[in-house]
Amino acid sequence: MNNMDRSTGEGKVVVVTGASTGVGRATAKALVVQHGCRVVAVARNTGLLETLAGECEGAAGELQLLPVDLLEAGAMERVREAVGPRRLHGLLNNAGMLVKRPVGEWTMQDTDRLFRLNAAVPLLLTQALLPQLQGDLPGHVLNIGSMGGFQGSVKFPGMAAYSASKAALANLTECLAEELKEKGVRCNCICLGAVDTAMLRAAFPGYAAPVGPEEMGRYLATFLLEGHNLFNGKVLPQAVSTP
Repeated sequence: MNNMDRSTGEGKVVVVTGASTGVGRATAKALVVQHGCRVVAVARNTGLLETLAGECEGAAGELQLLPVDLLEAGAMERVREAVGPRRLHGLLNNAGMLVKRPVGEWTMQDTDRLFRLNAAVPLLLTQALLPQLQGDLPGHVLNIGSMGGFQGSVKFPGMAAYSASKAALANLTECLAEELKEKGVRCNCICLGAVDTAMLRAAFPGYAAPVGPEEMGRYLATFLLEGHNLFNGKVLPQAVSTP
């Protein structure tokens, strides 16, 4: 996808979750600096959000910090209040977690947190922001999945619950796209392959990812703003290597 004109995104309001590190951070920065968007940056770590804000100073767009743990009670309402009555053009459901265990060591606590953050939170946040997303010019919900949850992809030991949670997110994407199409909201899922992030390094120690977060962030920023013009309800692999 070609880089877009800043005017296409200038002034548009976008929510990015998991905005303090990795791909989420890079995407939020690209939306503010390159596309002139107004980004509500959601993450738990206030310090990292403030560092990101410093890097965005003087940009055409605007970064609004929202330090919140999306697993806490009232988190969806806090995000909705941060957006306020403004029309929301995009929601990037990027916040996620990785737990790696061999079969035989999984606990209910492990799987509960994985599925809540990786699959349930995107559903509940989309639901909370639906009034701001819907409209004549469709809002775009972009879910960040994983090749581990992409049907038919190579699977790896220790990743059973994580991959299953991302598979649930992929299916959720298809369901949301169908249910919300008459409301002027479109939903897609990008299943990331190996990107050089802390999460990937924890999953595959010693593996050198071929793609950096900045490159992927630039791509995702453009796709969030433009991809729903061509896609809806699609689960798209985005990988150049295995893992």
